[in-house]
Amino acid sequence: MPGEPMQIGEVAARTELSLRTIRHYEDAGLVVPSASSQGGFPLYTDADVARLMVIRRMKPLGFSIDETRELLRAMDRLGADRPGTDTELPPAERAALVARVRGYEQAATERVAELRAQLARVEEFAASLRERLGDSATV
Repeated sequence: MPGEPMQIGEVAARTELSLRTIRHYEDAGLVVPSASSQGGFPLYTDADVARLMVIRRMKPLGFSIDETRELLRAMDRLGADRPGTDTELPPAERAALVARVRGYEQAATERVAELRAQLARVEEFAASLRERLGDSATV
């Protein structure tokens, strides 16, 4: 059951994104508030928050705004696919969209592996510093 629409401050708290970052993503067309309050303030739904979380998860993996936009569009199209209705995607388009999303999944997996290797090197460096400090009271 969907929750109540949220103001940007609550969305920022839920996503751990700043208000400025959320507005930047709005300006870039990555997320559009789903509703407005009577006073004209933007309101966000759980779906908007989920979309922001996709964006937030892509950022540290080095995906660009354009790549993020492309993935979101593909996911939106696939999410709107309703077999047996007017919104059913042609098989070739559906296959192309699935391949695009799979490509992003593969790229994300590769970037995670690279980050893990980087983290291991950094942890090794920190351990060597701790070891050095332990060996010598004066550095």
